Amino acid sequence: MQNESLNPPFPVFHPSSEASLRNLPVNLFGSVMGLSGLALAWRLAHGSLGAPAVIGEAIGAFALGVFVLLALGYATKLARHPQAVHGEFHHPVTGNFFGTIVISMLLLSAVIAPYSASAAHALWTLGAIATFVLGFVVVSRLLRGQVDASHAVPAWLIPGVATLDIAVTAGHDPSMAWAAELNLLAMAVGAVLALVLFVLIVGRLVHQAPLAPAMTPSLMILVGPFAVGFLAYTNITGSIDRFAALLFYFALFMFAVLAPKVFRPSVKFSPAWWAIGFPMAALANAALKYAQLRGSAPLWIVAVLLLGMLTVALGVLTVRTLRIAFNGKLFT
Repeated sequence: MQNESLNPPFPVFHPSSEASLRNLPVNLFGSVMGLSGLALAWRLAHGSLGAPAVIGEAIGAFALGVFVLLALGYATKLARHPQAVHGEFHHPVTGNFFGTIVISMLLLSAVIAPYSASAAHALWTLGAIATFVLGFVVVSRLLRGQVDASHAVPAWLIPGVATLDIAVTAGHDPSMAWAAELNLLAMAVGAVLALVLFVLIVGRLVHQAPLAPAMTPSLMILVGPFAVGFLAYTNITGSIDRFAALLFYFALFMFAVLAPKVFRPSVKFSPAWWAIGFPMAALANAALKYAQLRGSAPLWIVAVLLLGMLTVALGVLTVRTLRIAFNGKLFT
């Protein structure tokens, strides 16, 4: 029998039928992750394919605006409904979604880097510190033991992917000489943590009941460790070798396996759908970088198709999220 505690996408507290900021879900920060990744992908497309620069920069500005609004909203929720935030943070599933906040900070540091190196440096540093703290807390919780195996869901990967993103987004400020060792630390922690948790999650998906329908979009997170791993590894080494290629191709394989399971009409829309954004964005960025290296037509076709799919998917999610935000359903 499916574990009832995982049926709702946000099982920490019981939402009221009236609109309230109490019901603002922390995983909505996944929208910032996806939009920031989309902005960086279009920035790559501008450099390699000659796409208009204004597209990526406009998406980046929108992502920054969304982050500011969500940060203000969630800070207000913390002030007014601290027990709701406490419940989310300490839940074995939703607690991992706090990683979407720190990943958003890291990605936005790369988005704003061309405009202000000092602001990017400060945001990246703050995001890196918060990421390590969150990773420490999450791993400490797991090692207490007696964790329900049914709670091993794709969201567990978010803190590990967050650590990898430290290495992905570093390097935009040449003055940060101390960042080199920090990048290696982040890569070590993120890679091993993601690998171990990936095995646990796949074991749960294979041997136990399927995820609740509302959690189906989170399956796309399984692409994340390999696509983000590719970006982190190539950023640290400064080149794309065969190991990087293996990471990219496995990420592409996982996307091909998971896409038919995720993109189904039977899965109703909710903010949980934003879980698809960043894994797809990471894969699109990886595909653009790999195609630029190899220069082969099939790889360029794959990269352009992934960028197109990502743009359409996030465009639809943005419109639908704005619709439920304006009609109040987002907060009920």
